[in-house]
Amino acid sequence: MLDIKITRTATPKEKPAKGQKLGFGKIFTDHMFVMNYTEGKGWHDARIEPFHNISLSPAAMVYHYGQEMFEGLKAYKNPDGQVYLFRPDMNAKRTNATNDRLVIPQIPVEDFVQAVSAVVDVDRDWIPTEPGTSLYIRPFIIATDEFLGVAPSKTYLFMVILSPSGAYYESGLAPVGIWIEDEYVRAVRGGIGFAKTGGNYAASLIAQQKAHDAGYSQVLWLDGVDRKYIEEVGAMNIFFKIAGKVVTPSLNGSILPGITRNSVIQLCKNWGYEVEERKISVDELLEAQKNGTLEECFGTGTAAVISPVGKLRYVDDVMSINGGVIGELSQKLYDTITGIQLGLLPDENGWRVKVGE
Repeated sequence: MLDIKITRTATPKEKPAKGQKLGFGKIFTDHMFVMNYTEGKGWHDARIEPFHNISLSPAAMVYHYGQEMFEGLKAYKNPDGQVYLFRPDMNAKRTNATNDRLVIPQIPVEDFVQAVSAVVDVDRDWIPTEPGTSLYIRPFIIATDEFLGVAPSKTYLFMVILSPSGAYYESGLAPVGIWIEDEYVRAVRGGIGFAKTGGNYAASLIAQQKAHDAGYSQVLWLDGVDRKYIEEVGAMNIFFKIAGKVVTPSLNGSILPGITRNSVIQLCKNWGYEVEERKISVDELLEAQKNGTLEECFGTGTAAVISPVGKLRYVDDVMSINGGVIGELSQKLYDTITGIQLGLLPDENGWRVKVGE
């Protein structure tokens, strides 16, 4: 168990006004969690401090070789003032899977969850309660050695910052348009596609810009080998409802193992849907759209929870889905997951973790 030293700010910031448009990831709370790693000593000096800028040497390895990772989860406050996290142990386990791939020291699952819970508890008054809002939590680790050489760092910082946020997409649950990228690739099996690291997102920016310029909200990536199998959206995993079955790409080493993805699969199975995790080609989607069996499409992720997709573009084909409106399953999943997160629905799977007393 971590011995966390807490230093509270002497100059608290003004909190967003009730009803204020928050955006996503633009406002930050009064405090942050910080912990150091030193080779031979391990993780040490766990603390919560006032939110502040950090100072690093221009030679810090994170700037030059990209040895860093991050996570994303949320805290919610129900009408009775109880604060909950949603499956933080899964974020901790995914952190360590990313750490292993990037040769970053592991953080014990219980320490990760304790760190997140502690800083959320300190800043619990920052958690917004308007519909569709939450406290976004960003844990991350950066390599800090002052060394211009390609090797794992011997020192790291683990930090957790908090941001009261609204919907990831300004359109909320209105179905979005997705651009299926046919020129660039994001990741290949054996690479770092499954890891939660900035390099994956940097690689996606050029296609994201193309999509935005064409009027689409996100990019849907194809596999990097055959260039025809669906993988994931830039900020989400992807699901399709085809002829009554729920279908999603199987985890193959180049797809992020999403926590919301895992939750959706479990819920759909509980509700009696046949769920298939397998390869899905663009040609299969085009055929399903033409014969009327492509019933729904939606993305899943911490930021958006459920994001209905109203159209998919691939080269010269534009697939309209469910008349451009949210589907019945997409709505049910959103209502159920957010209901569990807020403590408004029974937590039959033990996913909810209470913060504080």
